[in-house]
Amino acid sequence: MTPAADHRAGGLPDSPPAAEFVEVSKRFGRVVACDHVNLALHRGRIHGVLGENGAGKSTLMKMLIGLILPDDGHIRIHGEPVKIVDPIEAARMGIAMVHQHFSLVEPLTVWENVALGDTGRLDPARIRRRVGEISEQYGLEIDPDDRIFDLTAGMRQRVEIIKCLRRDPEILVFDEPTSVLSPAESEFLFAALRRVVEDQGKAVALVSHKLAEVISASDEITIMRDGKVVDYRPTAGSDPATLARAMVGRDVVLRREHAAFGVIDDSGDGAAPVKQPVAQQGQPVLRITGASVTGRDGRVLLDGLDLEVHAGEIVGVAGVEGNGQRTLGDVLSSLCPLAAGRVEVGGQQVATGQAGAMAGAGIAIIPEDRHDSGCVLDFTVAENIFIADPQRVARRGLMNRAQMNGMASELIEKFDIVCNGARAPMWSLSGGNQQRVVLARELSHQPRVLVAAQPTRGLDVGAIEYMSSQLRAAADNGVGVLLISTELEEILDLADRIIVISNGRIVGGMRRDEVDIAELGLMMGGAQ
Repeated sequence: MTPAADHRAGGLPDSPPAAEFVEVSKRFGRVVACDHVNLALHRGRIHGVLGENGAGKSTLMKMLIGLILPDDGHIRIHGEPVKIVDPIEAARMGIAMVHQHFSLVEPLTVWENVALGDTGRLDPARIRRRVGEISEQYGLEIDPDDRIFDLTAGMRQRVEIIKCLRRDPEILVFDEPTSVLSPAESEFLFAALRRVVEDQGKAVALVSHKLAEVISASDEITIMRDGKVVDYRPTAGSDPATLARAMVGRDVVLRREHAAFGVIDDSGDGAAPVKQPVAQQGQPVLRITGASVTGRDGRVLLDGLDLEVHAGEIVGVAGVEGNGQRTLGDVLSSLCPLAAGRVEVGGQQVATGQAGAMAGAGIAIIPEDRHDSGCVLDFTVAENIFIADPQRVARRGLMNRAQMNGMASELIEKFDIVCNGARAPMWSLSGGNQQRVVLARELSHQPRVLVAAQPTRGLDVGAIEYMSSQLRAAADNGVGVLLISTELEEILDLADRIIVISNGRIVGGMRRDEVDIAELGLMMGGAQ
């Protein structure tokens, strides 16, 4: 099939595509991000766009909304060639995009962020009402008067989606829209989106790494690899394994495949055997007892939380977004002090909220938002690797650039980081490679405990496979791994032992070889 021709099979009859890329190419220096891409979005249809990080799909969508200009080829809107020079021009044409990484102003409220870009006299009451209407229609409940800095990642994603939908665009691009939503929220969102697409004839591009999600939500699928379209097919009859092979150009490990796809498969049919949990012997390498934290607004974020992690085991913390996971990560990152309780590493108490204390005790962190607290995009790869411990490459108080770049190059090779060397700016790396830089930095300190918070969020199937193997390898080398994830399939794939967090407390748990999916679901929903 040739995508440019066969995409016309769907959508509204006898009408040109709502948006169409015709032989579009884009280069960044020697890197060809998009190579003569043909792709069409039709009214009344959801078009899934799949590909590994760096495959070119985000670059393609940024050209549609005017953030990037194509070098060759052109874009058509409703059959007419257009030049989209900026997002304002795209908005005039009825095009909107929900970005994976947030573009919110934290000190402002939800409704104020939604109103950004409006012209004329501001009507707060009208905007609040509109936020409420969209929230109800799409199952994205939120308080218009909440401030962004008080919201969890999942709630911030809701604001991004509401900002987009409020403009009532004809052409919508969703870039990983459910990466921080719960399964129930995701299901409601796609059900509502399907109704709007069919009733109002909107054209939707869904960029996602969750193959099961794309299969359930889309009408047709385009797969990109190395900047090119390598496959196009109707969604009906597509299966995850075939799509994964097209994405990465090779077979992937079946059990990793399930985690990457967003598929919960506890049957064991055709999958690798479930690893027997590590025997819990001796003193835990990490022990948290009675941990309590209260937010600035008086809400209880952690409520007497207790947990233990032993050397060589992976403990998965499952739960719906917003039940204390981020606060737990902040405590173990020295970003948040405990109001009560204690943290011990190797039997020794560690001060909370004291800069560098957790890292000094041997705790390494992969934060849930690598752009927020995991890296500095304008720094080089080498600078990001040594940002937390510059003394390792300093001489007489000055950075030794040659030593820093040399040591960074060794880690780049060891962790197979795809970049233009140690001096490459962090922003030039794909999301998966940025995450590898964070992992390389944290593991280079030979930690006793590795806290991985949402480590595969927004990553593609290949990057997820790599990250999963590195977490297991760390545990096999004696590191105690605390895996905090809202992706239950990821926890089922990796964890030796699973505990559930709800309302800031650990409400139960079970060994991986004794897991009961129904019981886990009840605990995650707050039933005890």
